[in-house]
Parts: sequence; structure tokens; C-alpha cells
Amino acid sequence: MEADLAIRVRGVVRCFGTNRALDGVSFEVRRGEIFGLLGPNGAGKTTTIRVLTGQIAPQAGEALVAGCDVVRDRTLLQRRIGVVFEEQLLYERLSARMNLEFACGLYGVDPSRVDEVLELVGLRDRAKDKVSSFSSGMRQRLMIARALIHRPEVLFLDEPSRGLDPAAAAVVHAAVLELKRSGTTILLTTHYMEEAEKLCDRLGFIVRGRVVAVGTPLELRLRHAQPRMRVLLDEDLKERVLDLDNPGQVGQLMSWIAGGRVRSAHTMEDSMADVFLRVAGAKLE
Repeated sequence: MEADLAIRVRGVVRCFGTNRALDGVSFEVRRGEIFGLLGPNGAGKTTTIRVLTGQIAPQAGEALVAGCDVVRDRTLLQRRIGVVFEEQLLYERLSARMNLEFACGLYGVDPSRVDEVLELVGLRDRAKDKVSSFSSGMRQRLMIARALIHRPEVLFLDEPSRGLDPAAAAVVHAAVLELKRSGTTILLTTHYMEEAEKLCDRLGFIVRGRVVAVGTPLELRLRHAQPRMRVLLDEDLKERVLDLDNPGQVGQLMSWIAGGRVRSAHTMEDSMADVFLRVAGAKLE
């Protein structure tokens, strides 16, 4: 495996009956980056994570994570990765500290690690409180802390802020960015474009089990955005939206300007959701 890659996926296929959930998925994640896998519901995001974390085997292709083949090296793989799925599976009647101490026992980690991860996710002052008293955002942060207890090389986050209010999501985002600064490689799935642009170094668009585009948010915008302009004319004060890739509409704009008919003109920037729709032909839900 190339030294600068934390994840390498080549032509992975996974079917469930007649449903081809992954149809030749290929992409790479560099060490120390946050990579976002974006797609509509049912596109293959969660199935991809299940393959990369050794929970299900690919039926074709290969995947290497943290130097481990996801099929041949599953035992070693579990020592090198952390996983946070959408379901918040915690021991409700136990305190945050006890939940993490239990995880320490599973991984053979010194319990002193508990205070470090609680501090990292901003829960040290709630260490003795039962999880049953925690909000959804606090539970999500505790899930991340548990996934980090054994210092994994790669962290997988499946829909990290789904169901969280904006304030709770912001705290989770801050924790994720702090992990990146510490050198952890992160692969997250999401269908929230704002979250993806805020957190991710690079994005992969997945649709119907295929990765159809990969790049930084800026690269994807430059490559696929549609340049448009909103024009307000003096005579009726109505806005027109012009496609600047259309020579006829550009000519019309030049004619309006030459005739002194334009009150105002402003370029319009595509959102990442617009870019995704144009590239993938599918809406995020």
C-alpha cells in the first residue's frame, strides 16, 4: 500500500440478492485527511463503510485500510480503525466514564486514556453522569470518544450529525476537526452538503453504487458548476437568470448593456447541492 494512503479501494462489488449495492466502487483516502462520501439514501454509503470496516466482505475487487486487507486481515484491521455508526449504541444506565472504561477493557487499553478522549470531545465535566441523561449531541460525542479509545489510525463516521440540532452539530464538527489536527484520517458519510464543505478536504459523490466524481469542494465547483447571472432590467424591474455558457444568452446580455437597459447584474454561485445534482443526476434526501 502506498505510504501516503490510508484507504485504497479498487473495483469493489457487493450485492444483496439482485440488488447491486456497490457496483465497482473505487477511490483513495490520503493519510491525515477528512474524506466525505456523499450520496442520496440508498446510494451505497453505509455499505461501503461496512466493507471497509470488515463487517461484510466484497464479492469482487479489493480494499486496503490502514495497511490491512479488509478480508484477509480483519483481526488486525479492528485494532487500527474506529467506527461510529448512526445508531447510538451505549450503555444507558452506566456513566460516560464506565462506558469508556468498558471499551478500554475490550481493547486492552490503560484506563487513563478515558480522561484524554473525554477532554477531546468536551465531556470531561460529565464523566460521572449516566448516559441516560445525555442529549443526542452528547451521546454522539461519547460515541466518537469510544471509537478513539485505542488510538485508531482511521476513523469512520456514518452520518455524524444526523438528527442533531445546529448547536449540537457544531460541537461534533469541532471535535472532528480537532481529530484531523491530531493526524487522524477520517472517512465520513453524509448527505448534508454544508457539513461536507465545512469538514472535508476532498469529496466523493456516490450514486447507485458507483463513485462518479472525486475532488476538493473547490475542484468540484470549478469543474461542474454552471456560471449564471441574475440581471435586473430598468423597464420592468424583473430579474432574468442567464446561462453564461450559452452564447445566445451572453449576446442578449451584451445587447441589454449596450442599450443602457440593465439596472443591476450579479453572478450566481452554484451550491454544492447544485453541483451534485448536475454530476450525479440525483437529489440528496
